[in-house]
Amino acid sequence: MHRMLVIPVVLAAASVSVAPRLQAQSTQSSARTEWPVYGGDAAGQRYSPLTQINRTTVAGLTLAWTYRTGEAETKVERGSPPSLEVTPLMVDGSVYVSTPLGRVMALDPATGRERWRFDAKVPVNAGYGDFTNRGVAYWRDSRANASTNCARRVLAVSIDARLFALDAGTGALCRDFGANGELDLRRGLRLPPFEFQAYQQTSPPAVIGDVMVIGSSIADNSRINPASGEVRAFDVRTGKQLWQFDPIPQDPRDPQYASWGGRERTTGGANAWSVIVGDAALGLVYVPTSSPAPDYVGTMRPGDNRYANSVVALRIRDGSVAWHFQTVHHDLWDYDNASPPALTTVRVNGADVPAVVQATKTGQLFVLDRRTGVPLAPVEERRVPASDIPGEHASPTQPFSSIRVSPHTFVLDSVWGATEADRVACREMIAPLRNEGIFTPPSLQGTLAVPSNIGGAHWGGVAIDVASRTAYVPVNRVLAMVQLIPDSLFDAQAARTMSSRTDDQFTRMRGTGYVMRRRILLGPSGLPCSPPPFGSLVAVSLDDGHIRWDVPLGTVQRDDAKTLTSPASFGSPNLGGPLATAGGLVFMGGSIDRSLRAFDSSSGAVLWRGALPAGGKATPMTYEHEGRQYVLIAAGGGGAWGAGDAIMAFALPTNAR
Repeated sequence: MHRMLVIPVVLAAASVSVAPRLQAQSTQSSARTEWPVYGGDAAGQRYSPLTQINRTTVAGLTLAWTYRTGEAETKVERGSPPSLEVTPLMVDGSVYVSTPLGRVMALDPATGRERWRFDAKVPVNAGYGDFTNRGVAYWRDSRANASTNCARRVLAVSIDARLFALDAGTGALCRDFGANGELDLRRGLRLPPFEFQAYQQTSPPAVIGDVMVIGSSIADNSRINPASGEVRAFDVRTGKQLWQFDPIPQDPRDPQYASWGGRERTTGGANAWSVIVGDAALGLVYVPTSSPAPDYVGTMRPGDNRYANSVVALRIRDGSVAWHFQTVHHDLWDYDNASPPALTTVRVNGADVPAVVQATKTGQLFVLDRRTGVPLAPVEERRVPASDIPGEHASPTQPFSSIRVSPHTFVLDSVWGATEADRVACREMIAPLRNEGIFTPPSLQGTLAVPSNIGGAHWGGVAIDVASRTAYVPVNRVLAMVQLIPDSLFDAQAARTMSSRTDDQFTRMRGTGYVMRRRILLGPSGLPCSPPPFGSLVAVSLDDGHIRWDVPLGTVQRDDAKTLTSPASFGSPNLGGPLATAGGLVFMGGSIDRSLRAFDSSSGAVLWRGALPAGGKATPMTYEHEGRQYVLIAAGGGGAWGAGDAIMAFALPTNAR
């Protein structure tokens, strides 16, 4: 499950028949002016063929309209505050927006004026760990007249694990779906959530034909059995469940059953909380799975834990596994596959091959043949450090891709600080930690995590320029520490006092015998102990894995938004995704400094910067309406990004097009 980056005071800181089909899909998308799916299209490439806003014209971008959801002042007494991270859709002449509080709005694409609003009436103080909603899905009924009620549906989830089918024209519930228009996704799980907030929904379903496929978000670091993480498919018309897939295999006949210790598991997690994508032509959906519960102790789940921390290709017809590829064995670091997979075509030995690209918190890109799961970019199993926790058997090897976008090691001499006091303090924090590079297991003395649990690459995922076959990847380059404290030695009062001073997180992992302690490593000034850039945007050639450019992303700014404390070369910790366009641009928010930027896709140069009222901890999108191209982003990620509730639309002046 994703957890917010906490930054204190200063750091507000190869089949022949496939290629023609892919070409046909590309031709169809080249005429697309809408944004009908979370990732732009069914492939999740976050690429637009629009060119009105391009390298030459982007300097003229201005604010076209702003829509406010009305949730900026929401007070939360328990759990995390709401975080506006939605990527809007624009389809059939309307923009669709969803919010953390379970509201869905239809907006006029030219003005942002609200056309209708649906309210799921989410209980605010339930104690959600990741209080957000990243978008909705859209479906057209091929059997119905377009004017029929619910022939066009908006499919929305709420944080409290309900799924709604709404008429796209009016926002009214489609009463023929589920129970009067909604499904309770808590029903039918192998392991029901042990408490209300343990099971959430933050991502929209994937829609392939008349089937929708959805995962879940689970509080996976509280105990060994918080909830089970089944991926389920439902009929879009009726809400009837079609199949379910449990990433923790329960059937001894499953070939991966033995990778969980060879007996039935009562552990939970391994869920898919990110966005799922599908290939209708191949009849497959690609599911990015997370770590099994709990994140940092695996004594109750011996083995590689296959299907967890994997890209799992499921057959749409019945949910059976076509193939899977594991990116982390026996996860002990909270290295979920948080990024949505992206489908594209890469060139291998002169031939076009259909691929799935998965960015990971380990700071790697895995490029796989999406028919078979065979790596197209080399992957090597390498020896990694062993655990010194009694009864913990860390995997002796881990997969390393030939494409790496963030560091895997850190030496003490690399300690950085804005001041001498920072450098001294950072050295004192890092020196005692177990530090043997990436995949050093959590320990009693404390372990340096490189990358941190937020990533490396993170839930923002990638954008892919289909013409140049380039992936654009936002990454973090900050350090974290994680420590396991035996229950018998844990002092809850001392932990509360420490948390108030240092932003340490403490979580009792019930059933393991340990409490987890972790934090991002920052100096007294609030700046990271790792050298800048703290965050970057990286362009990677998918044909050969070559890094085309790597530039700092954003700047570090005070939480009071007064003055910058660092130059642009420092970059910023970031959460959010990129958008690539045929205009030669990559749009990216995500940084703490409350900006949306346009980068030159060929060089990484910043060509434009638009101010936001709060951090754009989201992924931008673009569309064309009545001859005018718009770029939208949600501003209001909360925490270090600043509270807010704005959907911001930028466009060229009407006389400049």
